[in-house]
Amino acid sequence: MPNNQFKRGELYSVITGIASTAVARRLQKNFRQAGLDITIEQWSILYHLWKEDCLSQQQLCNRTFRDKPSITRLIDNLEKQKLVKRTAAKEDRRINLICLTDTAKGLQDKTIELANNTMNEALDGVSKEEIEMVKLVLQKVYNNLT
Repeated sequence: MPNNQFKRGELYSVITGIASTAVARRLQKNFRQAGLDITIEQWSILYHLWKEDCLSQQQLCNRTFRDKPSITRLIDNLEKQKLVKRTAAKEDRRINLICLTDTAKGLQDKTIELANNTMNEALDGVSKEEIEMVKLVLQKVYNNLT
C-alpha cells in the first residue's frame, strides 16, 4: 500500500514550495528593508558566483535549476546593475563566463547575513533532527523524480 495517507492538496502545497515561497518573500522583504535593490532570483546567481566566480551561463543554469532564457534575463539585469560582467572564455570564445564585479563582491557579507537571519527566523523552534528528516525526505522525493 502506498505511503500516501494524506490530504493531497496539503502535501502538494508543501512539496511545491509553500514554505520555500514564504522564506523567499521574507528574504526579499529583508533585502528591501536593508536598501538592497536585488531580487531573490538575482541573489541566487550571485550566491553561486560567490562560491565560484566566473561560471558559464550553462553552469549557472545547472546550479540554480533554471532554464537558459531565465538565466540570460537575470544576467542581463545583473549586468545593468553593474554586479556582473560577461567575459569570453579563453578556451572557447563562444562561451560567456559570468564574473562578479567589485560592487557585487561588496554585497556578499551583507546579503549572506540577511539570508542567515531569515533562515534562523524561519527555523525557530525546529530541531536539528527535524531539519535532517525534512532534508532526507525531500532528497528522496527529488531522487525518485530524477
